[in-house]
Amino acid sequence: MPEGNLQSLAATVLQPGFVGTTAPTWVRRWLGDGLGAVVLFARNVVDSDQVAALTATLRAERPDVIVAIDEEAGDVTRIESGLGSSRPGNLALGVVDDPALTEAVASDLGAELAALGITLNYAPDADVNSDPDNPVIGVRSFGADPARVARHTAAWVRGLQASGVAACAKHFPGHGDTRIDSHHDLPRIVGDRTRLDAVELAPFRAALSAGVQAVMSGHLLVPVLDPDLPASLSRRILTGLLRDELGFAGVVVTDAVEMRAVADRYGFAGAAVRALAAGADAICVGGERADEDAAQQLRDAIVAAVVAGELPEERLVEAAKRVSLLASWTAASRGARPARQPAPGGGSAIGFAAARRAVRITTGGAGRGTLPLTGPAHVVEFESPRNIAIGAETPWGVAAPLAELLPGTTAVRCAEDDAPTDPVAGAHGRHVVLVVRDLHRHPLVRAAVTRALAARPDAVVVELGVPELVTGAVHVATHGATRASSRAAAEVLTGAG
Repeated sequence: MPEGNLQSLAATVLQPGFVGTTAPTWVRRWLGDGLGAVVLFARNVVDSDQVAALTATLRAERPDVIVAIDEEAGDVTRIESGLGSSRPGNLALGVVDDPALTEAVASDLGAELAALGITLNYAPDADVNSDPDNPVIGVRSFGADPARVARHTAAWVRGLQASGVAACAKHFPGHGDTRIDSHHDLPRIVGDRTRLDAVELAPFRAALSAGVQAVMSGHLLVPVLDPDLPASLSRRILTGLLRDELGFAGVVVTDAVEMRAVADRYGFAGAAVRALAAGADAICVGGERADEDAAQQLRDAIVAAVVAGELPEERLVEAAKRVSLLASWTAASRGARPARQPAPGGGSAIGFAAARRAVRITTGGAGRGTLPLTGPAHVVEFESPRNIAIGAETPWGVAAPLAELLPGTTAVRCAEDDAPTDPVAGAHGRHVVLVVRDLHRHPLVRAAVTRALAARPDAVVVELGVPELVTGAVHVATHGATRASSRAAAEVLTGAG
């Protein structure tokens, strides 16, 4: 095959990101030369009108271009990164355990994404959060019960795709049972095949049964399946398990190939070539490496690997064909559904309603009768190390919505390693609200909360993460730190909900 054709095929399987709120010249040029997809991040989003204009520009260069985004509609949000998501995340939906609600929330999100011109969403997260100390999944999962995660994964897929946006279940074959973040190193998923079938694979089977269009592979070592290669680079896992055994015929997308779990071991471009050889169809890149040079490195490496016989030409052709079929599905879905105006700035009504249903209150002893708060409060928010999947720009906390409902409320935010000896010293007779995220995972925050409760046993603890550790006379769990979840917590605290 002529090298020009190989370059076009190599471009078809790339899904690069870029910097800026308008389409860069290089991206527009590449779309004309075969680039099959782009992926948007928070850095590409200002507001609905701007995103719609951006995607229209991309589509003017290539009408069937796949425009992807990593929008979980929970703590991990891109389209609402500046305000926080107006929808609850997966854990909150799992706690409510109403698949019809999950499907409705996903459909609502899908309609908004479709109105923005987005056609592929790297969601839902289908991981079973088996280990509560997992540093990267947590509230992004529907929970720790495989059956619950499976039914909500399927509902989420159905809801999103009913709106014409392709879903992408991740992180195959399951990132929930690990204490290592694949952004930093290579997680190892232990256990025998019986456990893998019963736990990790159950939600992915449900996603496939629901007709999911894409699956994202995780950078995970699963020795029971392949003792040598991470899942995203393993033919045994991507082809033997996902294709041949589970029967998936859609697009396999890699998690970002610049992530250290694979890039540190196989090289940035080397990981991409290995993934394609193993059975991946699309290479996600650009969360951290978002320029033409990165895309060029990958395209050149793919072409060189075919020329050298390291990557069979027919495998590249197959991958490009699958990407083209997905592009055709997204184009047909866009044409079959009436256009909807993007959601207003207030956010998703059904999202706020769902977040309210997910709040859980635990009281005991001196805590009975503490709620609602009847006057201004002093809010102490303990900031723990950020999950790298969550944008640094995304706000969180209860102080702001609580101050709207209780004028005169004051607040302070403490870093984990800089919590004061007396965290509630500034309360001055006000009600005290202690806000945490994954309290059980952070010993320094636990110690600070213990000191605060000793000084103010009437303090309310609000957990915005996984509520593995329930403490305090009154404990409010939102199961996520989204804008919707924080607002729901403030309403519970004041009796406004």
